[in-house]
Amino acid sequence: MTPRVGILAGDGADLPILEQCTGRLEEYGIEHEVEVRDVHKTPESVSEYAGTARERGLRVIICAAGMSAHLAGAVASRTNLPVIGVPIASGTLGGFDSLLGMVQMPEGAPVATVAVNGAANAAVLAAQILALSDSDLAERLEG
Repeated sequence: MTPRVGILAGDGADLPILEQCTGRLEEYGIEHEVEVRDVHKTPESVSEYAGTARERGLRVIICAAGMSAHLAGAVASRTNLPVIGVPIASGTLGGFDSLLGMVQMPEGAPVATVAVNGAANAAVLAAQILALSDSDLAERLEG
């Protein structure tokens, strides 16, 4: 099956937090993909991922980042798909800097943002978005 949710991590160290997200998506029966793309080292890779997301069948993109908090913004600026940011607790501010980096986006490039380390809620929000056009998923979410 084609993944409907793309999950990007800014660093491999963010993957353990994302297990909450992938586990919830699996419970809902939502196909997804997970990739690590560093917006600092390979910005063209992030741009390519976001720019081709719709044609590859993705409908929602979740971006998790700590010190690469602008990953979600970089993705949101290159696609009109919904982007959900998951700030990861890191650095001296414990993720607060990541949170602010995700929610303070300019007009036209919004990032729906969940709590610091709130990967499970990112999955729920992605499922709710998908359920708007998927009645079977909407029923599963009700149950």
